[in-house]
Amino acid sequence: MSRTSPTSRTPRAPRALMRRAALPALAATLLVPLVAACGSDDKKDSGASGDGKKNTTLTVLAAASLTDVFKQAGAAYEKEHPGVTVKFSYAGSQELASQVRQGVPADALVTADTKTMDGLKSDTETPSVIAKNRLTIVTGKGNPKHVKGLSDLSKSDLKVVLAAPQVPVGRYSQKVLDKQHITVKPASQEPNVRAVLTKVELGEADAGIVYATDAAVAGDKVATVDVPDEQNAIASYPAAVLKGSKHSSDAAAFVKWLNTDESQKLLRAAGFQKP
Repeated sequence: MSRTSPTSRTPRAPRALMRRAALPALAATLLVPLVAACGSDDKKDSGASGDGKKNTTLTVLAAASLTDVFKQAGAAYEKEHPGVTVKFSYAGSQELASQVRQGVPADALVTADTKTMDGLKSDTETPSVIAKNRLTIVTGKGNPKHVKGLSDLSKSDLKVVLAAPQVPVGRYSQKVLDKQHITVKPASQEPNVRAVLTKVELGEADAGIVYATDAAVAGDKVATVDVPDEQNAIASYPAAVLKGSKHSSDAAAFVKWLNTDESQKLLRAAGFQKP
């Protein structure tokens, strides 16, 4: 039986050397999906959709009384402007102003009075009024307390709710009551107009003062008592681009659109008056 000479054997590389040689190949293999994943994240952050079109989400801080009509307005705007999504955040104007001062990320602001907007001049571009509104009295369904006008709200047996004086509708309400020399001791002072309306709807209050548009939204859940023009107050709704917006051109386009015929038709249908 022949033996293989030691000098004829093929030399084997040490195992440690083989492992070191394999490491660069393994690293390259692992790096491929990592690079692909990073590329995917970059595309997402760029705001581009799969077809390369721009996607922008606008955040609009809006007065609570605009809740219903802005749902329609937002849908109409998005239909006209593919790639743009409008997200609304509703609250009392005084609360919205506080959010702006705190630096809450947003692109545009619409308040229910010019006083609140004027107090934010350092945070907004030049505002424009998009609509007006007026006050009305709401009572329980069927008006069981037989409220006939503002003077009845001073009756001691009537549970009345008003918006807080810091809220535009609360300020307007107090203005019309003072003008008629009527003293009302509200059972509560609410943070926005919708809270006033809800308390009357639920029977937690006999009457309250809200915007005419809010009373219209409630339908037959409440009864409405008109406030004569000579006793009433007119609310103006200014809209402005926020200087901190990351989408200032898109925000400016939306604010401008609010004064177009299409938007104004929606506002008129909801009961708002011309700017």
